[in-house]
Amino acid sequence: MQEVRIESIDLNTKERLEVEKFLSTFNLFFDRDIEYTIVAKKGEDILGTCSCSGKVLKCFAVQEGLQGEGIASKLLTHMTNFLFDRGIYEFFIFTQPKNLPIFKGLNYREVYTVKEVSLLEGGVANVKQYIKKMYEKSGLQDTKRAALVMNCNPFTLGHRYLIEIAAKQNKEVVVFIVQEDRSIFPFEVRLNLVKKGTEDLKNVHVLPGGNYIISSATFPSYFIREQSQRTKAFVKLDAGIFSHYIAPIFHIDKRYIGTEPYCPMTKQYNKALLNILPKNGIQVVEVTRISKDGKAISASEVRNLIKKEEFEYLKELVPKTTYEYLISREAQPIIEKIQRSDIL
Repeated sequence: MQEVRIESIDLNTKERLEVEKFLSTFNLFFDRDIEYTIVAKKGEDILGTCSCSGKVLKCFAVQEGLQGEGIASKLLTHMTNFLFDRGIYEFFIFTQPKNLPIFKGLNYREVYTVKEVSLLEGGVANVKQYIKKMYEKSGLQDTKRAALVMNCNPFTLGHRYLIEIAAKQNKEVVVFIVQEDRSIFPFEVRLNLVKKGTEDLKNVHVLPGGNYIISSATFPSYFIREQSQRTKAFVKLDAGIFSHYIAPIFHIDKRYIGTEPYCPMTKQYNKALLNILPKNGIQVVEVTRISKDGKAISASEVRNLIKKEEFEYLKELVPKTTYEYLISREAQPIIEKIQRSDIL
C-alpha cells in the first residue's frame, strides 16, 4: 500500500495549478502572497495541502472523509519544521470557524473568532503574554489613555494633525504603527518617521503594533470571495482583538480615527470601529482630516507626488522630518521603487 508523502511544490509550474484545482473543490482560492506550499499525496493524488506567507499559514485543506487519518497533522508538522528552520517560532492561522476543532486538536490556540473567520496561534505565540510584554517594554504607567493605529506610508501632516488633536484632548496618547512589512515604506522607516515627527508632543508614545494589530494586507482572501465581505470580516476580527486584549492591558478608553473621503475600505473600517468599539467600552473619536487646496491630505497623494517627482509641493503635505528623509540618499531606493511601480 502506498504511503502518504508530503512534498513541496514549485509555485512556477503546473503543480500550482493542480493545487489551485484541489482548493477550488472546497470553494477556496490560492492567495497571491503565498511563499511556500506543500501537498500530501498518495500516488499522484493530492489528499491535502497547506501554504504559508511569512508566519501566516493559509490555504489549508484536506480531502473530505480523510480528516481523521493524520493528514492534517503531517501537513502542519512539516510546515512547523519548515518555519522553525527559517527561524520562525510563532505562527498564525486564519481559518473558517468550522475548522477550529481540527486545529485545536493539533495544539493550536484560538485567539479570536467572529462569524466569518477565526485566528489561531501556534508555536511560542501567546497573545496575552505578548501584549503584556509590549506594555512592560513601553514604560507606560497605569493611567487611562487614547490610542491611534496607523500605517503611515509615509507619515504626513494629516497623520500629524490627528495625533495633535488626540494629544490636546488626552493626558496620554499611544500610537501603534502597523508592523508588517507590506508597505512601500518599510516598518522601521515608518516607525522612525512618526517618532521624529512627533518628538515635540511629550504625551505621545509611538510603539510598534506587534503581531496582533492585523494588517489588511496579511488578512487572507482564500476563503472569503467578495472584497466587501473580506473587509467586514477583517475589521470585526481586528476590532475584537484590540478590544479584548490590547485596550485592557494598555488602559485605552478612546481610539481616534480620521474621516476617509477616498478609500472605500478605510471608510468601511471606520464605520465598523464606530459600531464595535463602543460596545466594548472604548469611545471612538472621528476627526475631520485636514485638506490642502480642497483635497484631504493622504499618504497615497504623497506617493503620487513622489512618482511624478513633484518634491517641492511635498513640503506642504509632510512634516519637515519626513521631507528631509524623502530627499535623502537613504530614501533613494524607495523613491525609485515608487517611480517604477504602477501601484501606489
